[in-house]
Amino acid sequence: MIDVLVVDDDFRVAEINARYVAKVPGFRVSAHAHSGAQALAAVARCPVDLVLLDHYLPDRTGLEVVHSMRERGHGSDVIMITAASDVATVRAAMRLGALHYLVKPFTFTALRARLESYAALRRTVERVGGHGPAGQEQVDRIFGALRTGPVPSAQGMPSGHSEPTTDLICTVLHRAGHPLSAHEVAAETGLSRSTAQRYLRHLEQAGRLSLSLKYGDTGRPEHRYTWVAP
Repeated sequence: MIDVLVVDDDFRVAEINARYVAKVPGFRVSAHAHSGAQALAAVARCPVDLVLLDHYLPDRTGLEVVHSMRERGHGSDVIMITAASDVATVRAAMRLGALHYLVKPFTFTALRARLESYAALRRTVERVGGHGPAGQEQVDRIFGALRTGPVPSAQGMPSGHSEPTTDLICTVLHRAGHPLSAHEVAAETGLSRSTAQRYLRHLEQAGRLSLSLKYGDTGRPEHRYTWVAP
């Protein structure tokens, strides 16, 4: 198994990313961290194979975390998962040895492609002899293992919808254990009410949520949504 440390300052996003990782065969999440200091402590406490690292952390940047890891002798591989998309940050991540750079928001399919190429890299390194000398053919194989092809969009996802947001809404409803209105979902997720309504409507039509009506003294009934276990 490939042990993964998930680092994101947003607890909900970290949980979604961890769920994504757990869905990919051969990978398991060994720890979560929500700051640079927590990430460095986690790596020191229990070395991991791979760090999924956000750049915008409350106490330091993800790039500073990678730099500190290398200074302290931690050789864990790094995949950046962040909203930072400026060229300077991307180039700096490359210089520090990040194997992939995934820009938020992204789909599970996109993350799975990066994880699978990382697993292929590890298998290739093992096949060509681990720490021994490698010829050009073996070197080409190692570098080629990191390539990923075009990633298709998530099937069944309407235009303008993202898989992380969908998962976030499902997580909120699953945890609630009782019906929630669009207003309540928006408050829990930080989304606008109109965005929450749009996602809830799609999830209800897809059979992932059930819809009930709550009638008040006056006005239209309130739509309330309940998680439907698959």
